[in-house]
Amino acid sequence: MLANAEIRKVTKLKGVRLWEVANALNISEPTMTRKLRKELPDKEKQTIFKIIDEIAAEKENAAD
Repeated sequence: MLANAEIRKVTKLKGVRLWEVANALNISEPTMTRKLRKELPDKEKQTIFKIIDEIAAEKENAAD
């Protein structure tokens, strides 16, 4: 199974790109991709899920 599959799945479902998450974390897209190669600690995952939710909400508000 792919490491951090849940993060990848949620970004896809919410229409958020990994580069957008990386930008919010102030890291580059390649760095984000490398981070996802190995399973992240739960605390870091929760931070990323929060960022994904924030980006998805911004996109939804911009569409209104």
